[in-house]
Amino acid sequence: MSNPFSLSFGMEPKEYITRPQQINKIIDSFSDESPSSYLFMLSGVRGAGKTVMLSNITETFEKKKDWIVINISPDMDILNSIAAHLYSRKSLQNLFIDAKIDLSALGIGISLKNSTPVFDITTALEKLFDELKKKNYKVLIAIDEIVNNENVKLFSGVYQILLRKKYPIFLLMTGLYENINNLQNEKTLTFLYRAPKIYLEPLNLFSIARSYRKVFNLNDDTAKTMANLTNGYAYAYQVLGYLYWENIYQNKKGKKPEDLIDEYDEMLSEYVYEKIWHELPEKEKQILSLLVINGEMKNKDIRNSLSLTDSQMSVYRDRLKRRGLIDVSKYGYLSLILPRFDQIARFWVDQ
Repeated sequence: MSNPFSLSFGMEPKEYITRPQQINKIIDSFSDESPSSYLFMLSGVRGAGKTVMLSNITETFEKKKDWIVINISPDMDILNSIAAHLYSRKSLQNLFIDAKIDLSALGIGISLKNSTPVFDITTALEKLFDELKKKNYKVLIAIDEIVNNENVKLFSGVYQILLRKKYPIFLLMTGLYENINNLQNEKTLTFLYRAPKIYLEPLNLFSIARSYRKVFNLNDDTAKTMANLTNGYAYAYQVLGYLYWENIYQNKKGKKPEDLIDEYDEMLSEYVYEKIWHELPEKEKQILSLLVINGEMKNKDIRNSLSLTDSQMSVYRDRLKRRGLIDVSKYGYLSLILPRFDQIARFWVDQ
């Protein structure tokens, strides 16, 4: 049997933990006869499990006969890709041909006799969705790791038009906090502010311990020790499981989870933490540096140490929370949320 845990981003590992409450919220909303929202945005720190959650949701809708799921990269020509996907789908081709929708001028399909070619992509999509709506089809567009580029901005603008025309088009996007924030700050895309956002919180420690116990046949204490080492961080759950499988479970060397700490730290640093740290704005780095050095701190002590006003501190606190880097559940206090981050980031703080 191969290692059921994975170090690769963007792939669904054999062993993973779902988020049923958040997943069902989106599925139920999209499936409702009168959806409360046609758009959801999933956000979280790198390695929080956004892609796995996206896959869980799209797989559910792919099994429904009246749903069409289109997975799109933000680096593609999104509008043309959607039209091409719909037009080339075998179960829909006759529907569009019978309606004499000729998209050959856009490089999609073939030229049709006795029909006028469509030259504008927005018009093309409206014609396609007219036919889909008549047949009660619904379309889910899934975009992983959204960024603020021209493709996404053009698509988002047209998506507003399609929504206003009440077409059955649903949108699910994942992205880092900063990328979603940059996108919704575009003057023409402020509607994204109103879109429901789901911020991925840490995984349930009991569920992590249960997973480790089942896969490795561990006793409760060892499984709990391993779960606590992950602090609920989805990628850490994969890394520690991967290392335990390779170094202990397969080789039967009699080591303990604690013996994996050095390699565990190296992987978290190399694959995730270093990139997180170097992408942070300077002031947010300063706040995290204080938490790395001192551990949990009072909000007011951080504010005073960095000579920040109440409003400035509130903004930075909110940003770090939405990035998935700090825990603010204890009133008036801030603490780090990623496992071993205080130990790993100390190297960068001391430089």
